[in-house]
Amino acid sequence: MKATAKVKAIAKHFQRLLAILGALALLVALTVFFFFLGIGHWLVKEDPLQKADAIAVLSGNFPVRAMEAARLYHEGFAKEIWLTHPGTRSDSMKQFGVRYPSEDDCNYQVLRKQGVPAKSIHILETSVLNTADELDVISAALQDTGSQSVIVVTDKPHTRRVHTLWKEYDADRGNAIVHGVRDGSYNPSRWWKTPGGTSQVLHEVLGMINASAGLPVQTGIRIQRSMAQNSPPDAKPPQDEQPLVKTQQPVDSD
Repeated sequence: MKATAKVKAIAKHFQRLLAILGALALLVALTVFFFFLGIGHWLVKEDPLQKADAIAVLSGNFPVRAMEAARLYHEGFAKEIWLTHPGTRSDSMKQFGVRYPSEDDCNYQVLRKQGVPAKSIHILETSVLNTADELDVISAALQDTGSQSVIVVTDKPHTRRVHTLWKEYDADRGNAIVHGVRDGSYNPSRWWKTPGGTSQVLHEVLGMINASAGLPVQTGIRIQRSMAQNSPPDAKPPQDEQPLVKTQQPVDSD
């Protein structure tokens, strides 16, 4: 009798364990399900469009972002378009006297083909490597030119990270109106069904983790700024850290 009671007790505990494991598995399945359904929408955080001092085009997704900036320009949202300069390869090629067009050169040509006057297009000279660098350069341009606001054009799943970085590091220099392109290539409800959507979401999730952790993975501009802040008052800035200026426009292609 005692043996039978012990077996029943063991079986009862085993059933409870299976029930707990089943509940945990269901919870994990529901979490994954809602993650897939919700993360695509959560990454999109746009601002209502309003007039600004300039429109800034973040690098990437050529030529869609430049074309969206041209559309906003023609609709009267701003009188200038700023292009960032991701010049790692083009800058290194210039050292050998080789002309290698960078993305900002190509974006400039797209804008000109879309009817934007050359005098309204400005390339921000400082080389950038990532989104944090780009926003730093754009916010510095706001400050240097005495402007108050800028429309930042990027892809829709990139908008939340842009918001997060600007609020954390650049908001004291001016107001950013974050706008996602309307090309329809990103479906927040079915992002996992296309290779492009999957890579965008995974990239942005990793980017948000980095941003939320305080940018432990960072480059160039912010490292220089941190070094400058920790340097003695009479120390000279690095030679490649120059005041932000706008370059002359590239020569129009035929």
